[in-house]
Amino acid sequence: EISCSLVGSEMCIRDRGDTVEKYINEYIRPRLQGDGGEITYVGRDGGEVTVLLQGECSKCLILDRCLAWIEERIEHDLGEKVRVVGIRKKPYFQDK
Repeated sequence: EISCSLVGSEMCIRDRGDTVEKYINEYIRPRLQGDGGEITYVGRDGGEVTVLLQGECSKCLILDRCLAWIEERIEHDLGEKVRVVGIRKKPYFQDK
């Protein structure tokens, strides 16, 4: 579990063995789920993180801005500079 503390309105997470995968699952995912989206960590190749986007995220018109926001949060909270690549997948009800 990610250890967090609140400083002002920002959540600060310092590197204590936390991984980008845990960060996406425990910090980013709930925020996207609140808007009907879903994000799943797929993998990492060096400085490139791949995620699967479903639900509302699969048809979002501002997905590039969201991916840039995720990159900024990872850099700010974990101190890692990564590029986040999103793979869009049909909404759940179409996944068959």
